[in-house]
Amino acid sequence: MATQAVPQNLSIDHLPRWRQTLSNALVITRREVRDSFRDWRIITPILILTFGFPFVAQFLAGKFLGFVSDYGAEIVGERTIPFLLMIVGFFPISISLVIALETFVGEKERRSLEPLLSTPLTNTELYIGKTLAAMIPPLAASIGGMLVYLSSLLMGNIGWRPPLALVIQIMLLTIVQALVMVTGAVVVSSQTTSTRAANLLASFIVIPMTLLIQAESAIMFLAPDAESPNGISALWAIIIGMIIVTVLLLRVGNAVFNREELLGRTIDEFNLRATFRNIGKWVRSVDDKGSPARNLVQWYRQGVFPAVRRLGPAAWITIGVFIITFFGGILVGQLPEWQMHLPKGVLMTYAAGFIKPLLSVPTQSGAWFAIVGQNGGILLAALILSLFTFGTAALILTPAVYFILGYLLTQVVAAGYNPAFMLAAILTHGIVEIPVIVLAAAAALRMGAVVTKPPKGITVGQAWSMTLGDTVKIAIGLVIPGLILAGFIEAFITPQVVVKVLGG
Repeated sequence: MATQAVPQNLSIDHLPRWRQTLSNALVITRREVRDSFRDWRIITPILILTFGFPFVAQFLAGKFLGFVSDYGAEIVGERTIPFLLMIVGFFPISISLVIALETFVGEKERRSLEPLLSTPLTNTELYIGKTLAAMIPPLAASIGGMLVYLSSLLMGNIGWRPPLALVIQIMLLTIVQALVMVTGAVVVSSQTTSTRAANLLASFIVIPMTLLIQAESAIMFLAPDAESPNGISALWAIIIGMIIVTVLLLRVGNAVFNREELLGRTIDEFNLRATFRNIGKWVRSVDDKGSPARNLVQWYRQGVFPAVRRLGPAAWITIGVFIITFFGGILVGQLPEWQMHLPKGVLMTYAAGFIKPLLSVPTQSGAWFAIVGQNGGILLAALILSLFTFGTAALILTPAVYFILGYLLTQVVAAGYNPAFMLAAILTHGIVEIPVIVLAAAAALRMGAVVTKPPKGITVGQAWSMTLGDTVKIAIGLVIPGLILAGFIEAFITPQVVVKVLGG
């Protein structure tokens, strides 16, 4: 029977676009992984941490379990064992930082980057290939180390039988931690000009990850569902959150990666005066060219209001999160274990009597400044944290008050009171305050997320400067005046309306 010859060089043009990208990226991955396994300086610590450190951890676990058992605290020893499993998996991942930080800037210093960047691979294919190459060796060592540690526990004197869901959680935590560290380190490597600078910037990856591991260890010790067959719910939330961070870091790295800039940039220079001058230009601008406004009316009409319209999806996402948070507070307030059991039958006029003495001008003036300072501080913190969390901090800090309002509204209704006084207390100044908070939160969300997908035709730095200019426009033109006005209404008018509604 005749056999048909199979061509050696099959074309991948018929494959879907994502498969073509992955196939081309794996060419780089295979090359890099082969080079890594030829380097004894990488292989030696991987082998030691894979086959040596798990037995050290097993020995320490046995000694610690015996020590705490003498004092009747076996539960402490049992909760320590899964924590050591996570540490066994994390130590080999630390090697991924070394490999990832060398990904681009190391090859640039060794002058081996130019031939690689001259290949016909796209920036995305090159970036994905390098990222996978930095991840595979330490991740394989991490999983191997955890399997060795589990085997030593099962066959050793301890005889620990962990819940399957908890083991899966720890392995998933190890994988997503490796993904976050590698993707973050590759971003650093592609944006620095020397290995020394990349190693210094790596602290912004190591320190948050160390704090996260400490939080995970506390959860393993203190979680009420630590023995649940479905795993610890808080750890599932961390896994999902880190997966989202990984996707965002991949988008950021792919967006900021530019092979021409990587080759042409020889030194990082930070010009603070030019940076503020550029930001100021976009704050005063009324068009995409940076033309300054001639007067205040033109600045509002062609600068501030178009900046609000450019919030686009960020505004709708913020509104949706606020609504979901408010109804989440209502749902939680209906749970029996969260009921406040307010006293029933209390006359509303008594409450009005407590409010009336607070309606003096000095008291209200102090309340005005306190309200504006508190709201402004929360919004400023949300903006600053959004710069480091891709905008997610704006959707965590600002909606919290609406969760509380939904919860309190449920308690008032459950106690049999007319909720009209709460609506008066919220909506009187909320007509101004709620839209202002939505604008501020949406601007912070857009500010943090713009680096993940800058508009076509401009660099990440230009997109960030323009977005920061829009954010400052909205803050100066609408948010700050709105907070001052809403604070005045809340301090001087809202209490009067509440007293009237209460019948005082």
